[in-house]
Amino acid sequence: MRYRELKRFSRSRARVMGSVINPLIWLIFFGKGWSGIFNSPLATQLFGTDYMTYLVPGIIAMTVFNMSFMQGITLIWDRQFGFLKKILVAPASRTEAIAGRITGGALVAMFQGAIILALSFALAKLKLTGVLPSLGLGFLLGVATAGMGVAMALKMSSVEGFQMVIMMLMLPMTFLSGAFYPVESMPTWMQWLAKFNPLTYAVDGTRYYLAGVEPTFSLATDWLVLGVLALVFSGIAALGFRRATLD
Repeated sequence: MRYRELKRFSRSRARVMGSVINPLIWLIFFGKGWSGIFNSPLATQLFGTDYMTYLVPGIIAMTVFNMSFMQGITLIWDRQFGFLKKILVAPASRTEAIAGRITGGALVAMFQGAIILALSFALAKLKLTGVLPSLGLGFLLGVATAGMGVAMALKMSSVEGFQMVIMMLMLPMTFLSGAFYPVESMPTWMQWLAKFNPLTYAVDGTRYYLAGVEPTFSLATDWLVLGVLALVFSGIAALGFRRATLD
């Protein structure tokens, strides 16, 4: 299942191009546009660096988050085309099968984030030493989000319905993550919601490793929360998949 997800991604040119162009649109049109407004010593003090350098780690984490959530859609497609039935009746362990799908989806999402990261060195002042730890955080975020998406998709049968639900979740989770502005600048109630958002911890750690901005939480907290959420959501997805029927 892991290799199938990687092959599916590599053979879809539209998906590869879309995964690169969409984040670049955010970086170029949103980042460059707001960089002119935030070109002041006060703004630099607020963000800890120039705005483009501040924004890039958030866009990278957002890319991994969005792409890994799409694993739910591929599961629904597999159900509609009958491939899921073949997995359910196969002699292989269902837990191993769903774990392969989740890790495969996380690897694909991490690879997409790595492409944006490589291109971003031409746009921002990033630390080369932060690449590997940032990809590590991206993988944990990918596993957690893919597990969440798969667990949700097991309860749904419509691609359109799933897309509606995840759009309702992804947009507020993105803005609550601190990807575009500091968590500390949010109203108190939003700061509390941000603490329950896995994307917040990925953005927090990635921004420190790549941009040198002091983290809102400790790095140990970022790694621990993402690691725990990856295990929890993968476990929920595995449990749901083990109970799935052929209907």
